[in-house]
Amino acid sequence: MRLHHILPAILLAAGLAVAAAPNARAATDGGPFSQQALTATQKQGKPILVEATAPWCPICAKQRPILSQLLAAPEFKDLVVYNIDFDSQKVALRDMGIAMQSTLIVFNGTTEKGRSTGVTDPAAIKALLEKSVH
Repeated sequence: MRLHHILPAILLAAGLAVAAAPNARAATDGGPFSQQALTATQKQGKPILVEATAPWCPICAKQRPILSQLLAAPEFKDLVVYNIDFDSQKVALRDMGIAMQSTLIVFNGTTEKGRSTGVTDPAAIKALLEKSVH
C-alpha cells in the first residue's frame, strides 16, 4: 500500500486523538460557569478548579494537556472544573478578580486556596490542584 493512500487515515486518527484529549478529564465538569453554579458547588464543600481560558491563548494551549492528564488522576476525581471564557464572560472575570487568560483558581468549598496565571510547569499546576483537595 502506498503512503499517500494511508496518510489521510493516519492524519485523521491523529486529529481525533488531539481533539479528544482536552475533554478526557476524570474530574467533574461543572458545566457552564456561572456565579450561581460556583456558589452551589462551594456550599457542598467540594474542591473546585476555575480556569479562565481563551481559544487563541498559547499558554492555555500548553496548560490544557497538563490539566487533562492531572485531572485524570484518582486524587482529583472529586474536583469540579469550571471554565470561564476570557473573550465572552467579562463580568465573571471581573467578579473573580481575573485579569488574564491562563488563570487557574482553586477552592476548597468557599475558601480560595490558591491561584496562578501563565503557569505551564506540570509540578506547579499539580501543587496548585492539590491545595483544593487537602
